[in-house]
Amino acid sequence: MNDWPQNRTNDARAVPPTRRGGSLPPQYRPGASHPDNGYSTGQVHGRGGRGRTPRGGAPNWGRRIRIGAIVILGTLLVVATVTYFWADSQLRREVDLGKIQDRAPSGSGTNYLIVGSDSREGLSEQDKEEMHTGSADGKRTDSMMILHTGDNGTTMLSLPRDSYVTVPAFTGEKSGKHYPQSTHKLNQAFADGGAELLIRAIEFNTGLHIDHYAEIGFGGFRSLVDSLGGVDMCIDKPIKDRDSGADFKAGCQTLNGTQSLAFVRQRHQEADQDLGRMRNQQKFLNTLAKQAASPSTILNPFRLYPVIGSGLDTLIVDKDMGLWDLTSMFWAMKGVTGEDGQQLTVPISNPNLPTRSDGVAVKWDPVKSKQLFDQLKKDEKVTASGSR
Repeated sequence: MNDWPQNRTNDARAVPPTRRGGSLPPQYRPGASHPDNGYSTGQVHGRGGRGRTPRGGAPNWGRRIRIGAIVILGTLLVVATVTYFWADSQLRREVDLGKIQDRAPSGSGTNYLIVGSDSREGLSEQDKEEMHTGSADGKRTDSMMILHTGDNGTTMLSLPRDSYVTVPAFTGEKSGKHYPQSTHKLNQAFADGGAELLIRAIEFNTGLHIDHYAEIGFGGFRSLVDSLGGVDMCIDKPIKDRDSGADFKAGCQTLNGTQSLAFVRQRHQEADQDLGRMRNQQKFLNTLAKQAASPSTILNPFRLYPVIGSGLDTLIVDKDMGLWDLTSMFWAMKGVTGEDGQQLTVPISNPNLPTRSDGVAVKWDPVKSKQLFDQLKKDEKVTASGSR
């Protein structure tokens, strides 16, 4: 016998209790939540919950784009800052301009002394053989250039290493021996007293104040070119030089590091030898700077970081030179062939001057060279003619 009243089921929740008069308790009225199980008679569960886009709405893409842009810019800023300080730390600040005596007074504009040395630092015997560098100890200059920048354009001025000039008196850093003022090839100043004596000799003979110094040896030069993937050069005529290892056909071609070094060192096929070599060096450095400062290098970390890593840690600079100064120098080199730029060699009166102890040397033209140096010192437009 069923004890339940007729018309009732075993589930007491199936029929809500009623009050007398037929009204439902408040908790069972439509739209109200049950006090025990949280159900609501007017809600479909799983839809319209918190955090979901309302039906018919759209995501706020403008806000998402702004947040994404801020994150990207912040990341780029951090990477750029870290890269700058890392690259700046790679510079070898070994030349102290502050200890050079009898400095020339500062002029207008900025003068960079750029030196290519024959330093074989870091080269193996196989490297020396492949690069035709020989195995001489110490280091001498293979090229010397003053890069002047100012309000009247940029001038790249080559100084022949065999220039017969006055070398000021100096005291040997290692020997402590005092050497009186003498007349020698400019390259001798670098061999005897390094960068400091070379700068002093150049300032003494030109009157130009050297603001910054940059020097690179054979190994660093090769590594820098290779990190750029080579340098594109157009060569006017075939070149074959046994001493430097140069062996090129005429025409446009990409030179790797070893080939580039041979190109800037060769001179025996030039009618004026050293002067011809300096023209090749100026042409090469201008092309090198254009590729190093191009957007394809600067904006590509896979090219930029190898260039920084291979070039900066072999570059010797003065103690006051920062990465910003070095960047300014490269940009000036890049634009030297523009409308406001010039590439010159100091005016020569005798390229084959016989000397007593230095063999054949190069004599500067005293009138034309002084006019050129005075214009650079005052940052005037260069009208003096130099050897080209």
